[in-house]
Amino acid sequence: MDRPEGLLVVDKPVGPTSHDVVDRLRRALGEKRIGHTGTLDPAASGVLVLLVGRATRLARFMAADEKEYQARIQLGVETDSYDARGTIVGPPFTGVWPTEATVREAVESLVGTLPQVPPIYSAKKIGGRPSYELARKRSVLVSDENERRPAPVEVTLSAAVVTACGDGIIDLQLTCSAGFYVRSLAHDLGERLATGAHLAALRRTRSGSATLLDAHPLAELETNRNAVTAIVPMARMLPHLPSLVLTQAGVRKVGHGQLLGAEDFEASGTEPPAGDVLRLLTPAGALVAVARSTEHESGLRVLHPSVVLM
Repeated sequence: MDRPEGLLVVDKPVGPTSHDVVDRLRRALGEKRIGHTGTLDPAASGVLVLLVGRATRLARFMAADEKEYQARIQLGVETDSYDARGTIVGPPFTGVWPTEATVREAVESLVGTLPQVPPIYSAKKIGGRPSYELARKRSVLVSDENERRPAPVEVTLSAAVVTACGDGIIDLQLTCSAGFYVRSLAHDLGERLATGAHLAALRRTRSGSATLLDAHPLAELETNRNAVTAIVPMARMLPHLPSLVLTQAGVRKVGHGQLLGAEDFEASGTEPPAGDVLRLLTPAGALVAVARSTEHESGLRVLHPSVVLM
């Protein structure tokens, strides 16, 4: 029997870590080579994209995918982790809640490409160690608070729509870049509104081209048969990349990691465009490699297989 390989979209429940999900599906599938393309916090639910078998080699082309979330932010209480699991920091807000117009203005001010400070309870590295490890050992850290915190990272919030607002609760629909922390957004929004805030609930609705419509509940996937049938084959992965169909001779060249010229494509005389990353398919439609276009010393454009899946 062929080993399972491809893409598996999980609807992660609240509770397990992303690594827990990976471990549970390794057991269900009997396959050690499984990884995810973007962590979800234990308190978050929704789309978690896993790569199975040889498909794990394609992670580099998916890790930067754009994400969408539904977020609920609770004003009035700040926590050290920026979410509901953390320890409350400072006294709660007792004033009058900001108006909806003020909330919308504050949310809009956070849209764009800006430096964002990740939460101290995150996997971001400080001196080679995860920030959350250092946060748990604050008593033995240096006294300079800035040396305990992850460095700001440039991220993009493409869209933020307020879908509900009232009684200190804000519901948002967000579209953001990979590496964006919605917990940090909640914290920053609390600072701008001068109320304090934390992330009360989070659900990822899209990661790249994978949406909740593609996702399967984790409990259903923990039977081998359900998990195997839910795997999207590699031939259907990376649909945003252009494709070229190889000749049989071209397929053999890919297997040896050799450069590919126009003679190796079924569409005779095809020359790959400059700088492009492309999917390379067999005549039967199987994905065998991802390649990058480059200029050969002869002046002709050739393809160099950067990830070979054979």
